Amino acid sequence: MQSILITGGAGFIGSNFITWFLENNRDVKLVNLDMLTYAGDLSNIKESENHPGYTFIQGDICNLEFVEQLFKQYNFTGVIHFAAESHVDNSITGPEAFVRTNVLGTFNLLETARKHWMEAPQQYRSGYENYRFHHISTDEVYGTLGAEGLFTEETPYAPNSPYSASKAASDMLVRSYFHTYGMNVVTTNCSNNYGPKQHPEKLIPTIIRKAVAGENIPIYGKGENVRDWLYVMDHCKGIDLVYRNGRAGETYNIGGRNERNNLYIAHTICELLDKLKPKGQGSYKEQITFVKDRPGHDLRYAIDATKIETELGWKAEENFESGILKTIEWYLQKLNNQ
Repeated sequence: MQSILITGGAGFIGSNFITWFLENNRDVKLVNLDMLTYAGDLSNIKESENHPGYTFIQGDICNLEFVEQLFKQYNFTGVIHFAAESHVDNSITGPEAFVRTNVLGTFNLLETARKHWMEAPQQYRSGYENYRFHHISTDEVYGTLGAEGLFTEETPYAPNSPYSASKAASDMLVRSYFHTYGMNVVTTNCSNNYGPKQHPEKLIPTIIRKAVAGENIPIYGKGENVRDWLYVMDHCKGIDLVYRNGRAGETYNIGGRNERNNLYIAHTICELLDKLKPKGQGSYKEQITFVKDRPGHDLRYAIDATKIETELGWKAEENFESGILKTIEWYLQKLNNQ
């Protein structure tokens, strides 16, 4: 039976992944390690809490002794590493937490895995190639694009925020453990995720929440910043494919091929809310308010997902229009239940 450590599994992407993975895989034991900071919520994984293959442990990946003890106790055969500080605005006002979690935490996991998998006496392990470390990263490490072009796995790194710089550093650590030690690692860099269970601080939940509450909907600058939007469940399926079948030492970009600017996102959500939860008068669009842009706000991200599509047969199933409808319906249901 596989024993896989999932870090950050009470967060947005990790919780969706755990639910999907347990539903689609037998003979697996998942240990979810999450510190339950503001971005982690046990309600995100309530569907899985009674699953016989699931265990939750609260703890900090920056605590090396604690991480080492977990490896000894559960004899992990794999790590899927979601845990990260991820909110760009917070990285601008408080970058230290991002360096600590994203860089030091990743190092602790890598070093513990290396020792456990590659230095343990032979009688306690099979070939280290049977173990795998999967690092979840972001397209923000590549910097910003102009009006044209796409990020590929060969695009040079050029991070522009403390958040993206910390993720770039962690990516390089993972890469080094393959080239220096021969560890079986893979990295995925994804575009902007959206869907159920996303933290309220992010753009799409903020728009929905503010609109329904009758508050101003804040949009940075003129709303011209473009992102490639990836429905979270499509991302989860891509992660599973790369974890199972990706080539050791390789990076795979996962993107939805759904480029939209922030103003389009706001307009689309408001138009759908006008139909799904109409106001007494007028449109939710009237609540859109432009606010001062944040420092270092990258203009455009867009991913070329050709490599994962051709090598592993992955393809995004949701376009933005279908995914955003599912997302809004989920949040409206959540609001109705509060």
